[in-house]
Amino acid sequence: MDATTAPHRIPPEMPQYGEANHIFEMMQNMLEQLLIYRPEEPIPFMIDHLQQNNDNVPKIVVLGPPAAGKTTIAIWLCKHLNSNLLTTENLIAKEFSSLAAGARGHYQKAKSVPGTLLVRLIQERLREDDCVKRGWILDGIPETREQALTIQTLGIIPRHIIVLSAPDTVLIERNLGKRIDPQTGEIYHTTFDWPPESEIQNRLVVPTGILELETAQKLLEYHRNIVRILPLYPKILKVISADQPCVDVFYQALTYVQTNHRSNAPFTPRVLLCGPVGSGKSLQAALLAQKYRLVNVCCGQLLKEAVADKSAYGKVIQPFFEKEMAVPDNIVMKVLCQRLNQPDCIQKGWVLHGFPRDLDQARLLDRADHRPNRVFFLNVPLDSIIERVTLRRTDPVTGERYHLMYKPPPTLEIQARLLQNPKDSEEQVKLRTDLFYKNCAELEHFYRQAITLNGDQDPYSVFEYLESGIINPLPSKVP
Repeated sequence: MDATTAPHRIPPEMPQYGEANHIFEMMQNMLEQLLIYRPEEPIPFMIDHLQQNNDNVPKIVVLGPPAAGKTTIAIWLCKHLNSNLLTTENLIAKEFSSLAAGARGHYQKAKSVPGTLLVRLIQERLREDDCVKRGWILDGIPETREQALTIQTLGIIPRHIIVLSAPDTVLIERNLGKRIDPQTGEIYHTTFDWPPESEIQNRLVVPTGILELETAQKLLEYHRNIVRILPLYPKILKVISADQPCVDVFYQALTYVQTNHRSNAPFTPRVLLCGPVGSGKSLQAALLAQKYRLVNVCCGQLLKEAVADKSAYGKVIQPFFEKEMAVPDNIVMKVLCQRLNQPDCIQKGWVLHGFPRDLDQARLLDRADHRPNRVFFLNVPLDSIIERVTLRRTDPVTGERYHLMYKPPPTLEIQARLLQNPKDSEEQVKLRTDLFYKNCAELEHFYRQAITLNGDQDPYSVFEYLESGIINPLPSKVP
């Protein structure tokens, strides 16, 4: 590449391909594996790593105090994600393993397994095919900072850490009602989760170590250890309150483990906001542009500026404005491409709204190589749209915009001279909204990775959802 031609314009296909296929993350994972295992033959090692295709399998740790429900949550996650549950009990029960046999001897004597031996058992188990292909969920491990450091040293890197939390008084009371099915290992509770089948009820047993004093001692030990473990996982950890229905805890945990962490890959946002009139596209575009230094590209405003500047395109557009006719798509695309090809849009990224409005326009934008890498649809019901738009007014003297409900004029004098844009009449609003939703299904199908948001809420809540959709990586696969 000739340095004298700088600044260089990277073809849009390159970052699009890189993000769609997660090239940066794949290279990062391979580099991590090389540094951890330091194979003598790196190339065959990398080929084997790619063939395993397991960079996105679950690698989860569930921690929490006694009676927080971590085992129940871990079991449910395993069933839902088709993964492997790793507990101290099933690790030491493994057959044909000298490590497990030694661990069983320790456990029978002291009801515990030395930390280094437990970590070696984990390492042995994670090398088996089912853990490699379907991932794993560690229940209550690591128990100490020393175990956590040893796990990290061996290159066992979880992607998500879930920490359950609840007041000690709640946990002590909850622990007293715990019962275990000796046949299946399922955990039940006399108050919160009693099995309906009498056969199961009759065989339930009271586990050891659930008395109030015993539970209090275990809680004290847990609190001493957990505060030293948490700082080791600052960016992949989520604390969930266990003092709520177990189903709610599970769905919060499931939502978290199914999200991808923010990527370190180079990324230039090209954001498209779609929505009916009054859905808040202009406000959200302004907020995104302000926070992330994106170029705010409003298609309608571009056309007005072209006319005001009396540019070559403006002279072509002006007759359509005077006759209140729609500007042809090919002219709109020329004006839009002229703006998106400017260096600030290429270097900083952009947030576009007002175009495309239908499938044909979306295809034109795609053929012009201005493909958005984040698309959002803001859905707002018709009643809310009418309330938002039909009450808008403009002061012809100052140009100030008001809303009779959300931003009323400060004086009666100003209110008396306010004018309504004819396009904001209820009839026009209904027509424009119907037209958007008529084309919406085709647009959503065209932009398959688009995110649909509820735009009928506080603007800053909408903005938070938009932010999360921008900073988080795209899903690995699109159905």
